[in-house]
Amino acid sequence: MAAAHSLGIDRVACDGYGLCAELLPELVELDEWGYPIVGSAPLTGEALGHARRAVTACPALALRLDRTPERAPDRQPAQRS
Repeated sequence: MAAAHSLGIDRVACDGYGLCAELLPELVELDEWGYPIVGSAPLTGEALGHARRAVTACPALALRLDRTPERAPDRQPAQRS
Protein backbone atom coordinates (compact mmCIF):
# COMPACT_ATOMS: atom_id res chain seq x y z
CA MET A 1 0.00 0.00 0.00
CA ALA A 2 1.44 3.39 -1.02
CA ALA A 3 1.50 6.40 1.28
CA ALA A 4 0.06 9.81 0.51
CA HIS A 5 1.22 13.07 2.08
CA SER A 6 -0.71 15.86 3.69
CA LEU A 7 0.46 19.17 5.08
CA GLY A 8 0.64 19.45 8.86
CA ILE A 9 1.41 22.28 11.27
CA ASP A 10 3.01 22.17 14.70
CA ARG A 11 0.83 24.86 16.22
CA VAL A 12 3.08 25.23 19.27
CA ALA A 13 6.19 25.86 17.16
CA CYS A 14 4.46 28.17 14.64
CA ASP A 15 5.22 31.86 15.15
CA GLY A 16 2.84 33.11 12.45
CA TYR A 17 5.47 34.40 10.01
CA GLY A 18 3.12 33.62 7.09
CA LEU A 19 5.88 32.49 4.74
CA CYS A 20 4.03 29.22 4.11
CA ALA A 21 1.01 31.13 2.77
CA GLU A 22 3.26 33.17 0.49
CA LEU A 23 4.97 30.05 -0.86
CA LEU A 24 1.85 27.89 -1.03
CA PRO A 25 -1.20 30.14 -1.42
CA GLU A 26 -3.22 27.38 -3.06
CA LEU A 27 -2.91 25.19 0.05
CA VAL A 28 -2.39 27.56 3.00
CA GLU A 29 -4.61 30.37 4.24
CA LEU A 30 -3.89 32.61 7.19
CA ASP A 31 -6.34 33.16 10.02
CA GLU A 32 -7.06 36.60 11.44
CA TRP A 33 -3.90 36.45 13.61
CA GLY A 34 -1.61 35.36 10.75
CA TYR A 35 -1.42 31.66 11.61
CA PRO A 36 -1.79 29.05 8.86
CA ILE A 37 -4.87 27.00 8.11
CA VAL A 38 -4.40 23.97 5.86
CA GLY A 39 -6.74 21.35 4.51
CA SER A 40 -6.28 17.62 4.87
CA ALA A 41 -6.42 16.71 1.18
CA PRO A 42 -3.66 14.39 0.00
CA LEU A 43 -0.84 16.09 -1.90
CA THR A 44 0.38 14.69 -5.19
CA GLY A 45 2.51 15.69 -8.14
CA GLU A 46 3.45 19.33 -8.44
CA ALA A 47 1.63 20.32 -5.22
CA LEU A 48 3.76 17.86 -3.26
CA GLY A 49 6.95 19.40 -4.65
CA HIS A 50 5.81 22.91 -3.72
CA ALA A 51 4.82 21.69 -0.25
CA ARG A 52 8.28 20.18 0.27
CA ARG A 53 9.89 23.52 -0.56
CA ALA A 54 7.56 25.35 1.85
CA VAL A 55 8.35 22.86 4.64
CA THR A 56 12.08 23.43 4.10
CA ALA A 57 11.67 27.22 4.11
CA CYS A 58 9.56 27.46 7.30
CA PRO A 59 11.65 29.63 9.70
CA ALA A 60 10.04 28.07 12.79
CA LEU A 61 10.21 24.49 11.43
CA ALA A 62 6.50 24.23 12.19
CA LEU A 63 5.35 23.04 8.78
CA ARG A 64 5.66 19.34 8.01
CA LEU A 65 4.60 16.66 5.57
CA ASP A 66 2.67 13.85 7.20
CA ARG A 67 2.51 10.43 5.58
CA THR A 68 -0.96 8.98 5.54
CA PRO A 69 -1.70 5.49 4.26
CA GLU A 70 -3.97 5.42 1.25
CA ARG A 71 -7.14 3.47 1.66
CA ALA A 72 -7.33 0.26 -0.25
CA PRO A 73 -10.30 0.13 -2.60
CA ASP A 74 -13.38 -1.40 -1.04
CA ARG A 75 -13.75 -4.97 -2.16
CA GLN A 76 -16.89 -6.97 -2.43
CA PRO A 77 -16.74 -10.26 -0.53
CA ALA A 78 -16.57 -13.30 -2.76
CA GLN A 79 -19.93 -14.96 -3.24
CA ARG A 80 -20.11 -18.60 -2.32
CA SER A 81 -22.22 -20.99 -4.32
